[in-house]
Amino acid sequence: MDSRKLELDKWSGVRLPGSAESDPSGKSQHEAGAKLDEGKNRLGLVLLNFPRALNEVGVVGTYGAEKYTDNGWLTVDNGEARYTDAMFRHLLAAKIEGDIDADTGLLHKAQVAWNALAALELYLIDLEKDTKEAMR
Repeated sequence: MDSRKLELDKWSGVRLPGSAESDPSGKSQHEAGAKLDEGKNRLGLVLLNFPRALNEVGVVGTYGAEKYTDNGWLTVDNGEARYTDAMFRHLLAAKIEGDIDADTGLLHKAQVAWNALAALELYLIDLEKDTKEAMR
């Protein structure tokens, strides 16, 4: 099996066929109070621990949707490379200009994070497509 596929499955929380789910306290599947979530992705560690940062990334996403279109970034040609370049531009601009982007009034660091997430999402979408094609 392709090692990239295994990594994608591990981090996405999608279990491979035949992998066993278990209760972290050792309860059997049909025992009262059982929850088969051991080893699954704990999204609360990100979503609940970075409320300010994620809010600022949301501000960037909203600004972009108003400037362009909702979800238009998903169809930008060569998007992964272009959003990676934008991430680097904002990273450097923060060092040169300071925290606030003079063009948008938004935090450069929030734009770095948004662009990193966009590049990662596009990478994962392509990886998912490649994995599905390889399984055919």
